[in-house]
Amino acid sequence: MSQDIRDFVTPSCDLLALGEPTHATPVFADVRNELFAQLLDRGFRSIALETDRVAALVANDFVRDGTGSLDLAMSEGFTHVFGGVEANRRLIAWMREYNENRPPEERLSFHGFDTQTENTSAPSPRRYLEYARDFLELDVDIAGPAGDDERWSRTEAVMDAASSPGATADAYRLRAIAAGLLDALRSRKPEPVTSDWSRAEVHLMAGIDLLRYHRQCAEPLEPHERYMPLVATRDAIMARNLLDIRAAEAVRGRTLVFAHNLHLRRQSSTMRVAGTETHWFPAGALVAPLLGDRYTFVATSLGRCEAIALQEPEPDTYEGFLQKHVTTAWGLLPASDVPPASVRTDPTPRQGYFPLDQGILGDADVILHVSGG
Repeated sequence: MSQDIRDFVTPSCDLLALGEPTHATPVFADVRNELFAQLLDRGFRSIALETDRVAALVANDFVRDGTGSLDLAMSEGFTHVFGGVEANRRLIAWMREYNENRPPEERLSFHGFDTQTENTSAPSPRRYLEYARDFLELDVDIAGPAGDDERWSRTEAVMDAASSPGATADAYRLRAIAAGLLDALRSRKPEPVTSDWSRAEVHLMAGIDLLRYHRQCAEPLEPHERYMPLVATRDAIMARNLLDIRAAEAVRGRTLVFAHNLHLRRQSSTMRVAGTETHWFPAGALVAPLLGDRYTFVATSLGRCEAIALQEPEPDTYEGFLQKHVTTAWGLLPASDVPPASVRTDPTPRQGYFPLDQGILGDADVILHVSGG
């Protein structure tokens, strides 16, 4: 097994998708940092993580230009509690150090490709739409129809259709305003595109995406039916964000994207929620057909992990096979080299670990196995 990701990067690949099977241990973020450093001499100049795209602008300002501070980048540039992951802090600090004294075209960039939503909440679109309005210097009332931010962000607005503002007259008014703002912004697109214009577009698209998400929250579905369309909407937004990031980065170099295996795989993902099997098409399944051989998926697996009480895998499982063949802390091998095996059954829901199965192997080009976390 190899420890060099460069052995698996094809000449055509410009979006390398590195998954992780659980968010509950930082070991995969540590390995990601090593791999990203290896990829620089293969033309990789940007990285995208599973964090809010708008918030990540703060972290990128620090990475690219030293604006703000490392503490600010971590506290405001990350969402979904990922700002507290020490490996993420090391990544941002290292990228800033790398960029010091380099010309702009050679500097590394940091992106988030996720939405602003959490599992049980989603913010108001107001501030994102107002950012674009102010950039365009238009006189449009957004605060009026948006109303109190709390009516959008409270848990009930996501979990209870009757409490959602997503299908109200105000929400439809905001959609019309957003469409007008987008037309105005696109009509003023400069050549070449400036960072200020790009920033306004990112904010505006975030506002439009939130209106879309809140509209789905307003669908009168039973509790066990609500999760699938919401997570599908989230992944569709993630896919569009990835394509936008690649479009922006194409002239500078390739991109490494890091997120859960379930977001990056090529086929539908499955998760058990409230006793119901939920299936949806993740970002990888939406992006991969468009990119073809420009998309490479590295799926990951874990042998054991004391921190989450994950025990040594049974020898007849996929992880058991990999555990026997990894002679170092972690290793990479072609997915086609992993023979048929049993699916691991010992993980528990609280560990958040999704075992390897034939579906993931079929989606993956490469498997990265970590022996212990």
